Amino acid sequence: MDIIWYHPSQDGEVWLEGMRRRLPQARVRRWQPGDDAPADYAIVRQPPRELLAARQGLRGVFAMGAGVDDILAQLARYPDMLPQSVPLVRLEDSGMARQMQEYAVCCVLGWFRRFDDYRRQQQQAQWQPLPPVAREAFSVGVLGAGVLGVSVIEALKPWGFPLRVWSRSPKQIAGVESFAGRETLNDFLRGAQVIINLLPTTAETLNLFNADTLSQLPQHACFLNMARGAQVVERDLLAALESGQLRAAALDVFQQEPLPQDNPLWRHPRVTVTPHIAALTLTDEAMDAITRAIGAIEAGGQPSGCVDRQRGY
Repeated sequence: MDIIWYHPSQDGEVWLEGMRRRLPQARVRRWQPGDDAPADYAIVRQPPRELLAARQGLRGVFAMGAGVDDILAQLARYPDMLPQSVPLVRLEDSGMARQMQEYAVCCVLGWFRRFDDYRRQQQQAQWQPLPPVAREAFSVGVLGAGVLGVSVIEALKPWGFPLRVWSRSPKQIAGVESFAGRETLNDFLRGAQVIINLLPTTAETLNLFNADTLSQLPQHACFLNMARGAQVVERDLLAALESGQLRAAALDVFQQEPLPQDNPLWRHPRVTVTPHIAALTLTDEAMDAITRAIGAIEAGGQPSGCVDRQRGY
């Protein structure tokens, strides 16, 4: 068994040694330009076209993350880069769900307890208790009902907030109001005091959060984006913050990354910026998941996390 590994900014020694330990029968190598030797599996992040194109014997490609936007963008330009018969597999959890839960709960509880407002008062040396928020009126809506979206919903349940979820197809989650399909999106947004975006990037979700959709939210709503920056029209988000349509935003992903130093989101008093760290790929957990997936393919099965290229996730 031959496995090639590629990441544009890491040397990969931890991955190479880790996969060799897990699959001692495999020959694991770092891909370098000009390497067109056969390989059974590829573990990649932002792979160049020549890494996959015309690769003999390829049986599976594994993304080192939950998103496969980079690979799908390449396939849109070069449809022959990866045959449909070769499964493209993304990480579904591998330690990311717990991190997403922590990030979401931290933000939601902070907004619920008005810590953002108290922080601004602190900057003005203002001692003034604020009226508490009614728990039953503090509804939280999660967009995306995949593994990560459901895990965030489950983490929020113990806090007693009204919960709702929006997804492409209907989902049944105990204690959660479910909305499905684009025709229900506005109704979903109108009833959510906090929205948490965990949607995959598809043609339908690009620039989804714009002036029109943000205007559907209740006044002074809060917005948390842990999915992809390409789904948010940043100038419209800033306008919603300035008008008071949005009370606060916590953003972990952006249209351009790293976020340019002159981007006004850095300095907006109602925006929290983090550098795409809501859910980091945990190397050992990721290697374990990929090893299991390779085992499933070797046994003639289909691994969990296979990407539907038409749907984009």
